[in-house]
Formats: sequence, C-alpha cells, structure tokens
Amino acid sequence: MTRLRLTLEYDGGDFSGWQLQPERRSVQGVLEEAVQKITQESLRVTGAGRTDAGVHARGQVAHLDSESALRPLELRKALNAVLPEDLAVLDVEAVAGDFHARYAARSKRYVYRIWNAPQASPLARRDHWHLRGPLDLEAMRLGAGDLVGEHDFSAYRGSPGGAPLEQNPLREIEAIEIRRADRQIEIEVRGRSFLRYMVRNLVSMLVEVGRGQRPASDPAGVLKSRDRALGAATAPAHGLCLEQIVYAPSTPTR
Repeated sequence: MTRLRLTLEYDGGDFSGWQLQPERRSVQGVLEEAVQKITQESLRVTGAGRTDAGVHARGQVAHLDSESALRPLELRKALNAVLPEDLAVLDVEAVAGDFHARYAARSKRYVYRIWNAPQASPLARRDHWHLRGPLDLEAMRLGAGDLVGEHDFSAYRGSPGGAPLEQNPLREIEAIEIRRADRQIEIEVRGRSFLRYMVRNLVSMLVEVGRGQRPASDPAGVLKSRDRALGAATAPAHGLCLEQIVYAPSTPTR
C-alpha cells in the first residue's frame, strides 16, 4: 500500500464543490471514479480543502492509499486520459504513510479576482467577479489590515440566518494583499484554515469599503460584533480560486 499525494487543478463552475454529494457532480466524486477506472480499486480521496460550488483551484492537494503497480508518473498520465476537461491531475507523488492532505497543511493561499471595468470581459466571466464602478484600493487595504491576525471570525462565516455554529470560529489570517493590474484586481488571502464562505465574505466587505458604501473601519467593527447579519452579502463563488497549499518540506518515498 502506497500513500500518494495528488496536486489538482479544476474549473469549479460545473461542480457542486469538492465534497461528495448524493446525485451531484463533485470534484471528489469525479476523481474517485477516475481512480477506480484506472486502478480497479474503490478508494477514498481526501482533499486539503473543501472548496464550495463554483470555486476554482490551481493547487488543490489530495491524498489516497493505493496498491496499484502504476508508478506516479504513469498514474498521472492515466488519470488525465479519463478525467473530464475541467479537472486535471498536475502531479502525483509517493509520500510517507502519515502524510495527510488536510491536517499536514501549514497554510492555504486563496486569490479572489475582480474584473473592474465598465464592460464585462467574455474571457474573464468564469473566474472574475465583474464590477463596473471604481474601487478605492487604499481604503480596502486599510480595512483589510485590521483583519490580519487571529480573531473570532463569526461575523464572516456562513450567511445570515444559516451560519454553521459547530466549528470553532477562531482563525488566523497571515496576510491580505490587494493589487491591481490594468482592469484586474486580485485580493489574496493567506492562512492555515478558513470558515465556510469566510474568504468570500471578507472580499464582499472590502468591496463595499472600496465602493465608499462603508468606512474603512467597518471590517474591524463587524469583526468585533461577531454578528454575521452586520456583514456584506457573500461574494460570488466564481471569482475565488484556491491557488496553493503549503506543506513542510518532505522527501518522497520513491
């Protein structure tokens, strides 16, 4: 039995999210079907992050345990030959048996992309949130600064009236960077773990600051309130991408 680490890229637009769901198309489900087809094994694939419906990934990581005789490079090629065009295995690596895609992760890097122009871009429509009006990036950066560090993020979890309360709301944001390149704005958020919808709720709050609908002090004020109802509406899923999962350096087993 060999534990394998897979690095994945996918367009989340036509998936119901990462996690298996009855009668819905999920990244986990499609990947497990492909693994079974290639290895003839019914295996559980464990992901590092449970991306929501519509959220994309360039650097999702997963692990599985297989008895297949296929070497990692052979398995990667075989999987990509049967996977649909919106999901690809970028890398397969044999790792130590105690590696866990989720629990071994030291940090996750998400980027939310905004197309900021009067005219929508057909080429950006699947992975950018189109906003026509100008955004004050300096005000957004000022508001974002108060969110960095460890806090109770209850006000940025779930959605009003439907926030899951079983999770510990304490999370630590390592950094938030906001940058513009012509008509594209990127909001990068780094941290070890996030509550459901947390990044998208942070983005929507910062967008309201950028539009002048809220003062730059509001992100911190809402944070301290722990009241999700005081926050902004959740930003669309299609602008968010899981870019990278960071792990401690390791030596492949073969």
